[in-house]
Amino acid sequence: MWYVHDGGWGWLWMAGGMLAFWALVGTVIVVLVRALAADHRDAGPSRALAILDERYARGEIDDEEYRHRRAQLTGGAGPGPA
Repeated sequence: MWYVHDGGWGWLWMAGGMLAFWALVGTVIVVLVRALAADHRDAGPSRALAILDERYARGEIDDEEYRHRRAQLTGGAGPGPA
């Protein structure tokens, strides 16, 4: 015959342990995703300057617009186009 016990609170500990386990797994996943995403973020102004340089090199913007936008990004400092 099957072993039958009088109920007890063991099931509550097991359910709590299972919830804690899945909460830990979820937390680890969130932390890993955020850490990996942070590694792929570009440094703001330096990436913006690189994009600006690329647009200028492709001829999408003229000298005046290039100088104006570069001055905005660098606070007025930095070399202009050669």
